[in-house]
Amino acid sequence: MSNQCHEVDYQIIGESMQLVEVELDPGEAVIAEAGAMNYFEEGIEFETKMGDGSDAEQGILGKLWGAGKRALTGESVFMTHFTHQGSGKSRVAFAAPFPGSIVPVNMSEIGGELICQKDSFLCAAKGTRIGIALQKRLGAGFFGGEGFILQRLNGDGMAFVHAGGTVVRKELKGESLKVDTGCIVGFTSGIDYDIRLASGLKSMFFGGEGLFLAELSGTGTVWLQSLPFSRLADRIISHAPSMGGSDQGES
Repeated sequence: MSNQCHEVDYQIIGESMQLVEVELDPGEAVIAEAGAMNYFEEGIEFETKMGDGSDAEQGILGKLWGAGKRALTGESVFMTHFTHQGSGKSRVAFAAPFPGSIVPVNMSEIGGELICQKDSFLCAAKGTRIGIALQKRLGAGFFGGEGFILQRLNGDGMAFVHAGGTVVRKELKGESLKVDTGCIVGFTSGIDYDIRLASGLKSMFFGGEGLFLAELSGTGTVWLQSLPFSRLADRIISHAPSMGGSDQGES
C-alpha cells in the first residue's frame, strides 16, 4: 500500500533550542503552524491555506468545518504549506516557539495516530490530517490542564511536535503511569488518559504538585516533557520586577 503522505527526509539541528530542517524533493510539501518557519532554500514556495490539505477533494464546507475544529484548540485556522517547485533537493526549517526539544514521529510506525497537547504540533509531511480529540471523561476535561480538547494527528508520514526541556519516551505494556498534567506531550491511540486526585490532603495542598495527576495506562508509547511552557512562564512572571518598581528613582 502506498503512502498517503509525502515522504520527506529531515535533520534535527541544535541541542536545547532545536529546529528541524526538512528536505523536499520536487513536488513534495510540508505543512506547518503559521509563524514556525525559520528559513527555506531556492525552489520552495509557500502559501497560507485554510486546512491541512490532507483531502484535496474537500469542499468549502469541509474546509470551514476543519478550520472551526482548529479554532476550538486555540490555534490559527490557517496553516502554511511549503512546496518544492524547483529541481533537485531543497530544504525548509522550522523551530519551536520556546526552548526545548523537537520530537520526530514516524506515523506509520505507531499505527497512524498520535494524540498530543493542543499547542505541541510543529509541522508534518503533507497528507497528515490535523484534527481534535475530545476527552470523554468529565474529570479529564475539567482538570486535565488541556481541557476537553487535544490534537489528533493521522497519517503515515513524518510529523514533528515540540516539547519543553528534555523529552522522555516511555513504552507502556499494560501498566499505568502517573504524570503531572502539564508534562504530557503526546501518546499513541492505545493509551487511555484519565485524571486522578492526588492522595492525601497534605499532599494535595502543601506538596506543590497540584491537586490532580494524569494517569496514562494501556499499551503504547508516551512522550513526556521535563519543563512545560506553563511552568516556565509562571517562574518568569513570579521573578519579573513589578511595574511600580521600575518607576523608583524617577522624579
